[in-house]
Amino acid sequence: MAPRVDAAEVPGDRPGKLKVFLGAAPGVGKTYRMLDEGRRRLRRGTDVVVAYAECHGRRHTEEMLHGLELVPRLRRTYRGSTFSELDLDAVLARRPAVALVDELPHTNVPGGRNAKRWQDIDELLAAGIDVVTTVNVQHLESLNDVVEKITGVPQRETVPDEVVRRADQIELVDMPAEALRRRMAHGNVYQPEKVDAALAHYFRIGNLTALRELALLWVAGRVDETLQKYRSEHGIGTVWETRERVVVALTGGPEGETLIRRAERIADRSSGGDLLAVHVARSDGLAYASPAALAKQRALVEKLGGSYHSVVGDHVPTALLDFARAENATQLVLGTSRRSWFSRLVAPRGIGEDTVELSGDIDVHMVTHERAGRGRRLKIPGRQLPHARRIAGPVGGLVLPILLTVVLTHIRGTLNLSSEALLFLISVVGVACLGGVASALLASLTASLLLNYYFIPPTDEFTITEPNNALALVVFALVAVTVAALVDRSLRLSRRAASATAEAETLSSMAGNILRGDQGVSVLLDRTREAFGMESAELVPRTDPETEVDAEDTDLVKVPAGPDRSLILRGRRLPASEHRVLTAFAAHLAAALDHARLMEAAAEVEPVKAADRLRTALLAAVSHDLRTPLASGRAAISSLRCPDVDFSDAERNELLATAEESLIELNRLVDNLLDMSRLRAGALTLHLQPTAFADVLPLALSTLAAAPVRVESRGLAEVRDVLADPPLLERVLANLVTNAVRHSGSAERVLITASALGSRVELRVIDQGPGLRPEDRDRIFVPFQRLGDRDNTSGLGLGLALSRGLAEAMGGTLDPEDTPGGGLTMVLSLRAAAAEEATERAVGGA
Repeated sequence: MAPRVDAAEVPGDRPGKLKVFLGAAPGVGKTYRMLDEGRRRLRRGTDVVVAYAECHGRRHTEEMLHGLELVPRLRRTYRGSTFSELDLDAVLARRPAVALVDELPHTNVPGGRNAKRWQDIDELLAAGIDVVTTVNVQHLESLNDVVEKITGVPQRETVPDEVVRRADQIELVDMPAEALRRRMAHGNVYQPEKVDAALAHYFRIGNLTALRELALLWVAGRVDETLQKYRSEHGIGTVWETRERVVVALTGGPEGETLIRRAERIADRSSGGDLLAVHVARSDGLAYASPAALAKQRALVEKLGGSYHSVVGDHVPTALLDFARAENATQLVLGTSRRSWFSRLVAPRGIGEDTVELSGDIDVHMVTHERAGRGRRLKIPGRQLPHARRIAGPVGGLVLPILLTVVLTHIRGTLNLSSEALLFLISVVGVACLGGVASALLASLTASLLLNYYFIPPTDEFTITEPNNALALVVFALVAVTVAALVDRSLRLSRRAASATAEAETLSSMAGNILRGDQGVSVLLDRTREAFGMESAELVPRTDPETEVDAEDTDLVKVPAGPDRSLILRGRRLPASEHRVLTAFAAHLAAALDHARLMEAAAEVEPVKAADRLRTALLAAVSHDLRTPLASGRAAISSLRCPDVDFSDAERNELLATAEESLIELNRLVDNLLDMSRLRAGALTLHLQPTAFADVLPLALSTLAAAPVRVESRGLAEVRDVLADPPLLERVLANLVTNAVRHSGSAERVLITASALGSRVELRVIDQGPGLRPEDRDRIFVPFQRLGDRDNTSGLGLGLALSRGLAEAMGGTLDPEDTPGGGLTMVLSLRAAAAEEATERAVGGA
């Protein structure tokens, strides 16, 4: 009876879902788990097919195929060999609910519409087919160079991290290094003849342990991204201590480097801990930070592997904690206050105390440093009146005139009334500077009453008999209020200036990132979210007026970002001052979006321009260089066919030789053109294998016309094989020898030698011609030029350019050197294959 098919899992209009089994190394059981997943879904009634599975002769894995429907593979022939591939069209025509596709990074045999298997899987997902696939951590593009350093084996087949990262599910297939080696020793991974080589090279315990750690950390990062998305979608503001995240607050002061290094040590205590540095650009105390100091501290943070962030906030403790909670941070590092003892006496509470009080479930570390308690080195440019001064002002307005009255009463008769009035005026001005207009009014009223009662005749009563005394009291009050008003105005202006400085600092940092092009739009959106302490930030298409956001939604802010986009932030209501900055952020985001569009357009145009230049050069080359061998060959053949001329045997042989040489030259030129076109188009397919120079050189020389000089070789049979594509290596050697012969001058020979250098083998093609100037060493590798040639009959100028391109495609290098005594030596360096051959066989089934 046919299995029941769940209607919910039949392909439809929705895109398919991707599940990836990620392993640390070959043999951990990814394919087995993929097939087991298919069998489980089949038992549940889902329509499942095996689109492609590579069992590598492993008996237990092959048994998992029983009962599963297999889509026949597609057979393709390439360079005389037949390969089996995923039949994409057959799977699309079959339209199952779930397709099992092994080996995500696999490179397809040329001939299909997609170069990589992950592109085939994208088509299956777009058709609404769910896909289950497998990949090893060494094939992730971001870890490719790290894996090569660990194992010594380069991975030629890679997959972009984003392809795996966007999977709906990623499941780690884990196995301890010792267990995997036991599996190999029991013959459950490779054939017996491959086991010893694999255990001795790629599958050493150190290699496997390092690869396992890479896989665990990569998956942990992906899980963390999913967790952050979940917390944002569900509005969860509390800290979930899934991983140690240490936030260090930077003011731009001299203590910054000390705090960064202490925070890094705290993060290092927990494996996988993250370091985040944050600077609060605000209007009341930190806006004076030195941009140069912050830039230096940012470089230190990034050098230590952390990330630097800048946020906007009027209240530093709140801004710091909002950022820390948004990033799910577990610890916050602050420096102890640089305020002097007098500042602490006037205002005992500082940023550190407020942060500790509001921190909740976030641990706060107060770190001492050499500047603690020494005061600020730079003057604070206009602070908002702090809470302590708002209290001290009215108290001083009452207490200071009373104290002055007590003092003057004890020395009555020493000073006249004018001096006493001036002393009261000074006290009122002092209170006005301390507490503002309200405190000044209170102080002036208190001082006026005391002065009138105790010092203006008649004393001990509230009367004023002389008009001059009344005028003095009025002026007294006006001066106090005027001074207080000026102080308040100065505070407001300086606060605005500091706020503008903070805004400019944040915006200039963002603008610099856009101009440098070092951050994408998505990263800039994340920076915007962080800067304003919001839960989410996104760019959406501009909506019609009738579909605008509900004005009652106080947790959502929307501003225009260009003519066709809007910036939407969710999380809290923004004050008017921050709306102005947000508008500027939106304008920068619109500029970044335009920049990205222009870059995409430029990237699309550049290949067209390159193709046009290549086409123009090809036409010029065909019109000049191909004409000569064609004309020579045609003239020789026409002469031989002429019935009116009776050629001798020697003349006939000479004409035939001319025709043959012309055809050989023509064939070589056409091959060079085709290979260069494939290199430029990225369509050159390599089949690297152990290759001997001694085997390839005779084939290369046989394709050349008769050389006017002798070509000798030494030491080719004594060196190890190299990892190369034999036909392409033959083309490289033919071009190098041709170039050496052409420029050998009066020398009688061209010498070819080979030698080993570490894990590489170097082949030298040596001529004793005129040599090369140092400034021309790069120009000789530019296509379609003939450096030093005086005519257009000596080739297309493609030989060395093509040779270097083919050498680099095979993982090698091609560089010029001076020949001792005069001339040019071309040095071809390729990887030796002796040490890698066993490893290639061992990991061939990965």
